[in-house]
Amino acid sequence: MSNVFMAVKKWFRMGLLTLAGALGVVSLAIAQDSASDPYQQIEQVTVELLETIAKHKDAYPENEKAYFDSLEGLLLGRIDFAFIARNVMGSYYRQATPEQRERFAATFRSGLVETYGRGLIGYENQEIVLVNVGQVAEGQRRLTVKQEIRSAETIYPLEYSMARKKTGQWMVVNVVINGINLGKTFRNQFVQSAQRAGGDLEQVIDGWSSKSL
Repeated sequence: MSNVFMAVKKWFRMGLLTLAGALGVVSLAIAQDSASDPYQQIEQVTVELLETIAKHKDAYPENEKAYFDSLEGLLLGRIDFAFIARNVMGSYYRQATPEQRERFAATFRSGLVETYGRGLIGYENQEIVLVNVGQVAEGQRRLTVKQEIRSAETIYPLEYSMARKKTGQWMVVNVVINGINLGKTFRNQFVQSAQRAGGDLEQVIDGWSSKSL
């Protein structure tokens, strides 16, 4: 594993709390409000995530499956896995069959959930702050929400690329952690794996797991 990817993995784990905090499930009435306000969505779901961690932390890892299932519930509907998987596959997306595209999206999601779970379980009450709350313009389709994880020693900046779908709901489509673009990093990893496999996408998809992230 390259030094660059090891660095990405380190920053990725540091940013898991706030990324997943942007992706939670809340009550229907509140979700309808926050779905149209990406800043409120991030703040609100951070609370939901902390509750999930607190609920499962003491019994972990014996309750790992239940913990991962809870996290997947937070992620679904809040992160655009299909969009991200397509970008990660890059030019290979056009070569892939519909079944391969669907399978990779599911595999990518599962790996991400497991990585989230293992990284988040050690959360130690760092301060989490939004740093650029603003107004969302009517008709605006894209924006970046910035957040920081602040500890006594340092500050970790995070940037969430968010897109508003036709339904009006905002979803996370990419994250930059301490200057490292995760979408581009995962795409480079996929391309390198595909090249090593001689373009065999079945082999690449089968080899993609939480250990890849």
